[in-house]
Amino acid sequence: MKKTTAFLLSLFIVSIISAFQFLPLEKAPKAGQPNIILIFMDDLGYGDLSCYGALQYRTPNLDKLAGEGVRFTNFLAAQAVCSASRAALMTGCYPNRVGISGALFPNAKVGLNPDETTIAELLKEKGYATGMFGKWHLGDRPEFLPNKQGFDEYVGLPYSNDMWAVHYDGTAITNTSDNRKKNFPFLPLLHNTDTIQEIKTLDDQAKLTGIYTERAVNFIKQHKKSPFFVYLPHSMPHVPIAASAKFKGKSKQGTYGDVLMEIDWSVGEIMKALKENGLDKNTVVIFTSDNGPWLNYGNHAGSSGGLREGKGNSFEGGQRVPCIVRWKGVTPEGLVCNKLTSTIDLLPTIATICGTKLPAKKIDGVDILPLLKGDMEATPRKYFYYYYRRNNLEAVRRDDWKLVLPHEGRTYEGQIPGNDGFPGKAPENTPFPLALYDLRRDPAERYDVKEVYPEILAELQKVAEEAREDLGDDITKRTGKNVRMSGRVQ
Repeated sequence: MKKTTAFLLSLFIVSIISAFQFLPLEKAPKAGQPNIILIFMDDLGYGDLSCYGALQYRTPNLDKLAGEGVRFTNFLAAQAVCSASRAALMTGCYPNRVGISGALFPNAKVGLNPDETTIAELLKEKGYATGMFGKWHLGDRPEFLPNKQGFDEYVGLPYSNDMWAVHYDGTAITNTSDNRKKNFPFLPLLHNTDTIQEIKTLDDQAKLTGIYTERAVNFIKQHKKSPFFVYLPHSMPHVPIAASAKFKGKSKQGTYGDVLMEIDWSVGEIMKALKENGLDKNTVVIFTSDNGPWLNYGNHAGSSGGLREGKGNSFEGGQRVPCIVRWKGVTPEGLVCNKLTSTIDLLPTIATICGTKLPAKKIDGVDILPLLKGDMEATPRKYFYYYYRRNNLEAVRRDDWKLVLPHEGRTYEGQIPGNDGFPGKAPENTPFPLALYDLRRDPAERYDVKEVYPEILAELQKVAEEAREDLGDDITKRTGKNVRMSGRVQ
């Protein structure tokens, strides 16, 4: 009897096992793809956050972000001017590679070529919802607007907030012969391709930071159950600057400090939305700027933190900007990274983080994820090219060595800055001679050491020649072999 029972039991077990072999196995849930939030400032200087040494106001939310992530001290904007810098950010390319230079005016016939692949387009291929809230400035024709470049939703200004028919004192320009009146018909706040408001006064400008922040927070809440990319390029502290009533008069540094305090509040609102919606641990937050401060605007401009020159210039004050990256559980808390990095490195890094393919066309960025993870032995970027104007190669860099090539450019030195929204002088054709700087000892670029290090000089001159062959150089009348056309309309 016992043998019969044991035999029947064994048959039962075998039949159960056999049955399970033919049942479909349930797949383990995929790990959540990290959300990406990219906050991009306009004309924010290297010394404009309290964690980078700012005085007379504090930025506690950004300081906290830095304390929970990585703060970069050698992070470069791709070029020291609006449109060029933004083209580089979106494509991972030097802007001259994709045919964008300077700051595009309203109704320009050029823009970012839709054939280029943006961060938003890469992430859409992986199922990300993509939203942009802020300044675009890569072409205001319908063919070039964010909805044609990978963004599901867009609210913001199509170009800089100073491209309007308003005097520096905030009063409307009524003289129809004035060039600003002729060139800048109105400043539209767009929702996708439709104008939802005309920005006509400084009071209207004062509401922009709040509008962008509210829209970004709403987008986060709406898409909390799926991966999302939020691009938040603030219009300020580019002049004209204005703070909302809640922040007006709050800082000891006047309007500029008020504006920075409101920007810091905005970052706090974004972080609060992430935490309240359970997204805090699965979101990469990146904060940086398009270029350095517009110094001739005096008390309405930021600080280069002791670096030489500012916006519109290839010295460090024009291109070295704050950068903070926080990814909870991945970025070591409070890490300071002194390695050479740039805005063009964000696209390939985001691609690695999110598991997307790189664009089919050549890019210039490198993956800096090892640095974000705390590997300070890694050196993903060794060289950098400093271009300005249409296609002038003004400097090249290898690690901490920088060779400034002979060129003419803007200078703020020796000029009295403006005040309260009015600009001072900034001569554009100042000659700068060949000079070699050791940025490790001389970040302010004051001591030319080319006579001391002839081997470094020779090496960097070869790097400059490689740049000219690849991307061209108007100064030496060279055409690059690997440049592409911007988008164009008739």
